[in-house]
Amino acid sequence: MSKHTTGIHHITAFARDPQANVDFYAGILGLRLVKKTINFDAPEVYHLYFGNESGSPGTIITFFPAPGSSRGRIGGGQVGITTYVVPPGSLGFWRSRLERFGVQTETASRFGEQYLQFQDNEGLRLELVEREAGEPSRWSFDGITSEQAVKGFGGAVLFSGNPQDTMNVLEHTLGLSRLGEDAGYARFQASGDIGNRIDVPLERVGWGVGGAGTVHHIAWRAQDAADHVEWQKFVMEQGFRPTQIIDRQYFDAIYFREAGGILFEIATDPPGFAHDEPAETLGEKLMLPEWYEPHRAQIEANLRPIQVRELGGDSR
Repeated sequence: MSKHTTGIHHITAFARDPQANVDFYAGILGLRLVKKTINFDAPEVYHLYFGNESGSPGTIITFFPAPGSSRGRIGGGQVGITTYVVPPGSLGFWRSRLERFGVQTETASRFGEQYLQFQDNEGLRLELVEREAGEPSRWSFDGITSEQAVKGFGGAVLFSGNPQDTMNVLEHTLGLSRLGEDAGYARFQASGDIGNRIDVPLERVGWGVGGAGTVHHIAWRAQDAADHVEWQKFVMEQGFRPTQIIDRQYFDAIYFREAGGILFEIATDPPGFAHDEPAETLGEKLMLPEWYEPHRAQIEANLRPIQVRELGGDSR
């Protein structure tokens, strides 16, 4: 049996300040806060999901913002850079917008593509790249139109403690195609139109330390529940030890750590974020799984209030 994923489902990272997190990803980057819930294992901490208008797989970045948590260090065993794709001709808009908010940018080039690189408020490394592929986002916010809005992930740069092992997993377990090498990176491509290009530095990256400003895990797409069961079996046959299938309310998940130290998840596309609230009002209410509902008042009292707000990026 062989398997292949169509690309990234979501990426999950650590943060500290919940409102600053919302301000950066919704207020500056213009993503939609599609789900406001809690860390099911630590209900005193938010779990915030940002994506396109519906939170489609391939567009979702999620955060556990825990006030007072320690700062991490980006390095081996982590996603080193999260790549977003924007429409052709829009990088100038994004450079200007980021600079208006005091976000420093720099440019980089790999595989014939130009990247606009920067960090979020916690130090998480991000970059934008222009590509034709991918459906335009229909979420407009604070002066960002569909001709400029982030479509979703372009891919990611994986920092590995054992690059050859990580590359073997991408190619032979996840089923990505190896496209070649450039500027000290190897590139792999999945079959989807977003979240599909993964770059790995050819040289080992020194180990990172988890904490605010770092990625916890990267998740890959499974079509549905039946495909997910096949993935669990296949990953085990490849010599890994995947977890049991875990119900995350908006997708099912299995996890395994590859030999380069990166925590991989495989997540189902369904049921999606309109599973428990109307699509028109996604992210407006704190959503809790049924086993936490009896404790809603206590949970809400322990969480800092947050709001999505326009920051004036079209006029500053």
